[in-house]
Amino acid sequence: MAGIHGRQRRARGARAGTGTVPAATAAGALLLLTACSGGGGGGEAELVLGESGVLPGAEAPAPENFATESIEGVSIKVPEGWQTQQQDGALCVSPPGEATCAYGSIRLVPHAAERHPENWPAEGEAYKQDDGWAHNPDTCRSLNAAASGGIGVETSEMTLTNAFTDHADGLTSHHVVWGVTCANGDTFEVRMWFLPISDVMLYVWSADPQYSSVYDEIAVSMDTTEYQS
Repeated sequence: MAGIHGRQRRARGARAGTGTVPAATAAGALLLLTACSGGGGGGEAELVLGESGVLPGAEAPAPENFATESIEGVSIKVPEGWQTQQQDGALCVSPPGEATCAYGSIRLVPHAAERHPENWPAEGEAYKQDDGWAHNPDTCRSLNAAASGGIGVETSEMTLTNAFTDHADGLTSHHVVWGVTCANGDTFEVRMWFLPISDVMLYVWSADPQYSSVYDEIAVSMDTTEYQS
């Protein structure tokens, strides 16, 4: 029952996630126009890359309409235009243009550790560890490398710790964000909201920065009232 889901708390201060700057993943460039000095000459376009060759993606407009989707008694609000599918006991919600449950998607997983062969993310409180962002934290999930799966990981660290999020049912989850650097220099971000006693997880596999606030809205909407742990 929702009232006995355990360590998750029913009252806490500001929601987690504010003040966190997501890693940039979309390549971009600034086009600067330089005019010739003197007589009637025209300008010449010069392509200038950012220092790292990558510019932050703009935040997507806040969605206006949401629909309720649920799995095993746990529900969330899904933005209009986002696609949903159920697979392997999870509800996957993907942003427009993403056909697969991968980059940019958020997953709702009831009985998350129970159904995982190695009890992740509960085992050893992996959700509190720098390498706890995945069961096998060794594959790059950046925008450029996610599809290939052939790039390794160099480092990972928690960039948001000791944070909590209050949900629609009054329960409070652990909210963790990891920043991961790949062997090729790419970076990506993983987000997790986890109720360790209820064993319910919301998981952003590889965050698309333009949907940063949308992930938070979806997380806040989570409701386990009808869930049987």
